[in-house]
Amino acid sequence: MAEEKKKATGYDKYVDWKLFAIPLILVTILMFIPTPKSMLDVGVEYSMGSKYVMNHFATELFGKRTNDLSQWQVQLVRMMEAGVSKSSFSHQGLMKRSAKWCKSNKIPTTPAHIKQVKDFAGEIAPEKFKKLMEDGYDLRVNKLSYDMLTDKEKKKADRAGFHVKAAVGIVIFVVICFVTEAIPLPMVAFCIGVFAMCCGIVTRKNVAMLYWSDATWFIMGSLMFAVAFVKTGVDKRMAMMMFGRLKKPSLKMVTFMIVLVIAPLTMFMSDHALAAMFLPIGMLLYATSTAASGKDDPELAKMLMITIAMACNLGGSLAPSGAARNLIMMGYAEDMFGIGIGYGEWLIYMFPLLFFTIPVTWYVINFRFKPLAEHTDLSASMTYVKEDIAKRGGVWTKEQKITVGIFLVMLFCWITEKYLILSLTGIRFGIGVIAVMGAIAYIFAGIANWRDYQTGVDWGVVWLYAGAIIFGRVLVMTGGAYWIARAFVGLLEPLGLGKGIGLLLSGGVITGLLTQLMADGPACAAVGPVTLSMAGIVHPGTTMIPFMAMGTSYASSLAYCLIIGTPPNAIVYASGYLEPKDYLRVGVILWFTNLLVFMLMASTYWRFMGWKGLIPY
Repeated sequence: MAEEKKKATGYDKYVDWKLFAIPLILVTILMFIPTPKSMLDVGVEYSMGSKYVMNHFATELFGKRTNDLSQWQVQLVRMMEAGVSKSSFSHQGLMKRSAKWCKSNKIPTTPAHIKQVKDFAGEIAPEKFKKLMEDGYDLRVNKLSYDMLTDKEKKKADRAGFHVKAAVGIVIFVVICFVTEAIPLPMVAFCIGVFAMCCGIVTRKNVAMLYWSDATWFIMGSLMFAVAFVKTGVDKRMAMMMFGRLKKPSLKMVTFMIVLVIAPLTMFMSDHALAAMFLPIGMLLYATSTAASGKDDPELAKMLMITIAMACNLGGSLAPSGAARNLIMMGYAEDMFGIGIGYGEWLIYMFPLLFFTIPVTWYVINFRFKPLAEHTDLSASMTYVKEDIAKRGGVWTKEQKITVGIFLVMLFCWITEKYLILSLTGIRFGIGVIAVMGAIAYIFAGIANWRDYQTGVDWGVVWLYAGAIIFGRVLVMTGGAYWIARAFVGLLEPLGLGKGIGLLLSGGVITGLLTQLMADGPACAAVGPVTLSMAGIVHPGTTMIPFMAMGTSYASSLAYCLIIGTPPNAIVYASGYLEPKDYLRVGVILWFTNLLVFMLMASTYWRFMGWKGLIPY
């Protein structure tokens, strides 16, 4: 059958030393040149910024250095320093801090200390507090210099600056390896950890754990239950439910329906889950079409897989429930400026984007991929599926019902794990653990065995995304992501993009580029304070602040260009039909078009709507 004749992938290749020499030479040169001043500045800020800012607060508030303070006083200056690092300067924000917030920021606390902190802070005038915080921020970002440090502190700063340089070197290495496929892609993931360890960024004690995350577990579990879908024929049932009643199931109509169904669902469901659900359907459509025609068609396979991946990236930013990055930016807006963005408000401003990005994305995909003429009509594919279902008796089998039942339980748990399941069990499982639990359930139910998982799951993709996780963490922990963001700010300001709609575009460009390299949540966490600070400095107290919060979140969904940009990209890569350059074929165009759509809406619809209680920017 056609599905047995997959094109050889990057997994089958050996090292292309001519291409691999390019990243090796560039990274080697970077490692041996002196650390650039801009990177050393970030190193100073990341290694010594907290200490100097806390001493500043301790001196201003208590007339002592941090080491001489009592426990509750230390807690206060640490809470204020954490506010500075997040660009959150409001007095009201500090007064809302809880023990949970302190724990999330690794600040030891007790109820008694929390009370003492708030009693003391409550006596500080809000204007004085804000000025104190702004001075702390100015000290950390602008005034603190290498020359101010002691010899011992300079050694720490040198090391931190080198780590920034090493993180940027890893970016160069990864991007070139992904574009050229100079080495098998899963090996790039392992190289990241080895490189980071050789540079002293990580140690043998934490390098392994940095590869793993809930998202990695989810990709592994989702590929396992996709195997169960294919084995039991549930993928065929789902394909018939979606496309079987079309009078003329043309390829254009099928791809449009895929985008039309997936994109809105990502506002309320995990994009990971939707990619895993639709992957077997896309593979089935390709396999049955080529089986009916007797011809292989790589363009058809790529088109179907890319359609699923790109659709999963469209709706996640349009509702707070769509992705964690939305909640991150909502939290930043409230912490930094006291501006609360409600669920309904987010929806009103963001949802209209869907009416434009769906047709644009569908058009670009159909423009860039050109399957054979025999496969532009999928009627033969639907007939093939109907015949296969008829061979099984035409009714849902016991195995299919069990497979769907386990999946629906998983789906319910994914939707409710953050609230209902957490309140009932006291355990925050995360969607990744639930996906693995579902895969285990298929084993217990006799639907699948380990041989099915061993042969049906692309374990290279699992490790590929694990590499993306440690990659993002290295960028954040070293300050590499922060340096990249600052570098882009410096490049864009001379172009007149430092205020107004240009500032909003700057924030989108910075975030949109960085999110190609790391998961959207970490990208927002790293860039959000930078973009919102820009908005607050240039347009204080205006609509630019909530607009920048929503714009940064949206830009972090433009992860179209690299496999590691987002879990759906990695999941569809597991089909074996795609090459890294296939993402670039549509990703580069969609990056520009969908960012342009956003800018047009922000400059018209958003400007017309304004924001209650804020003056226009």
